[in-house]
Amino acid sequence: MNADALPSLKSLLEREGLWARKSLGQHFLLDLDLTRRIARAAGDLAGKTVIEIGPGPGGLTRALLEAGADPVIAVEKDPRFIAILAELIPWSDGRLRIIEGDASDVDEAALVDDALGAPIVANLPYNVGTALLVKWLKAGAWRGPMTLMFQLEVAERIVAAPGADAYGRLAVLAQAVTRARIVLRVPPRAFTPPPKVASAVVHLVDRADRFADLDALERVTAAAFGQRRKMLRSSFASLAGPASESLLTAAGIAPTERAEQVDVAAFCRLATLWRAHQSGGAQVSS
Repeated sequence: MNADALPSLKSLLEREGLWARKSLGQHFLLDLDLTRRIARAAGDLAGKTVIEIGPGPGGLTRALLEAGADPVIAVEKDPRFIAILAELIPWSDGRLRIIEGDASDVDEAALVDDALGAPIVANLPYNVGTALLVKWLKAGAWRGPMTLMFQLEVAERIVAAPGADAYGRLAVLAQAVTRARIVLRVPPRAFTPPPKVASAVVHLVDRADRFADLDALERVTAAAFGQRRKMLRSSFASLAGPASESLLTAAGIAPTERAEQVDVAAFCRLATLWRAHQSGGAQVSS
């Protein structure tokens, strides 16, 4: 199976008079060599259920099908592209399933039969990428590894280490659940239309010791990084009140520390202690 035998993506867009919508954060990948590189970065997809978000005209979809994914479940919000995507179904021997809808509202667990976890591979719309990542970090066993395209700035925030300018809530949430690394950098000229910023593909694989209570970690990091220039004894007090310093100390964090200096493991300890304190299970002195 070779996608080069199909009509070019550019010719399909011209045939249908379809162009990217800024309101949907659309930037299309029309270079099949590039979409193949993204598919390869996701690992061996042969015979695996793969979820793709925002396929648009189907450049990455072609590469995923070419790599042997079975099925590719493509979730597309823009109804203009449904017919173009449907043209790939016969070529793929029926291995493409198209879901018309908003990925933010889709119940992926209801779509996936593979108990081993379905990889997610997507060139994410810029305006929803972060929200979708957080949604999937909380997902259950249905989700496998993720290979996702973001704005470069967002990608760097996902993989940032403590002390780096990009280190913040997103790094803590992502790294508490996964091991994340940038596997490909993509210049603006690779897209149609070219965005104003560079992009990058991040590959995220679940940690064996993934942190379970991501809701608590969200609350704790929101407080800690919400006033990142302040010491944690001050910023964390907005969430923990008088127990702030005692919880920080119990987690092994100096109350005078600032959020960007605290590593992921310490934030996970703090989230666990805060949750127990909220439920009355942790006794701390104030």
